[in-house]
Amino acid sequence: MPNSSQLTQFPLFDSHFHIIDRRFPLTPNNGYLPDDFVCGDYRSQLSRYDLRGGAVVSGSFQAFDQSYLLDALKTLGPGFVGVTQLPATTPDAEILELDRGGVRAVRFNLKRGGSEDVRHLDTMARRVFDLAGWHVELYVDSRDLDGLFSTLAHLPAVSIDHLGLAQEGFGTLLKLAERGVRVKATGFGRVDFDAVNALSILHRANPRALMFGTDLPSTRAPRPYLDDDFLLVAGALGEAAARAVFYNNAAEFYRISP
Repeated sequence: MPNSSQLTQFPLFDSHFHIIDRRFPLTPNNGYLPDDFVCGDYRSQLSRYDLRGGAVVSGSFQAFDQSYLLDALKTLGPGFVGVTQLPATTPDAEILELDRGGVRAVRFNLKRGGSEDVRHLDTMARRVFDLAGWHVELYVDSRDLDGLFSTLAHLPAVSIDHLGLAQEGFGTLLKLAERGVRVKATGFGRVDFDAVNALSILHRANPRALMFGTDLPSTRAPRPYLDDDFLLVAGALGEAAARAVFYNNAAEFYRISP
């Protein structure tokens, strides 16, 4: 197990984690509901890190509920932002109100559902960017990226979760990274390839692309997050590059004030 000095050597903006709190609505996804993982649980699990902030990401089981997210952001405090799921019919005023509450992106969950349909991706991505400066995040298997390539390559700001999950389609993910799409270095227990090699290739393609996240509490992951995953990034990329992946890249993308 890594010691505290190893985990605090890099400031961390955790670009991807979930808060699950049964005080707020939850919607079963294919019969699945996760256990609670509230803000105190999250803080406790990362108590040995130099945690500076992060992005609370809405899961399939939270659908379009905003109440849990706004509560979590208020509880976690400065440095934390939200990634929500919204229907395409959401009024501009609601998007701007969510922006004031700390939301910075809208998620399309193509893997699990619970979000808006992908046919609204292009229009909605441009709308939230023009209105509030938000980007879009996709939980998508890389094998499905070919059909989305042209759309994603021309959108103003995009990130893709969990290194794209699959070796098949990784070449398309790499081409998107070369064109400015961000890639979350998260969910190493979800991918079907060598994460170290993928990190190195993506970083060479675009040093600003990778953003590290814990993926806590690793809902439905074949292997949950380990502290060793954090050190894996530092070992794969070296200290200078790791500092950008652990903090700078995501802080810039999520518009965190220095």
